[in-house]
Amino acid sequence: MYLHIGNNYSVDLRDVVGIFDIENTTVEKCTKRLLERAEKEHNCVYTTYDMPKSFIVTVKKGKERVYISQLSAATLRKRLKEGGGF
Repeated sequence: MYLHIGNNYSVDLRDVVGIFDIENTTVEKCTKRLLERAEKEHNCVYTTYDMPKSFIVTVKKGKERVYISQLSAATLRKRLKEGGGF
């Protein structure tokens, strides 16, 4: 099953490590380092140019990718319960 994370982007649920609220988690140094490293290594995908509200960490075949989404973590969790948001 896939989760629609905004603007024609979807992620395979088998690859999702976590869905995080960007406002509450970026106050921690370890989260800032994770996002900075993903950006530096070109593993960060922006699904929108709007104000980001969440980020989704995925790992597929050992490769980490971070998706930045304009959708809130609560909205993404709701979509999970409803079958992926399609």
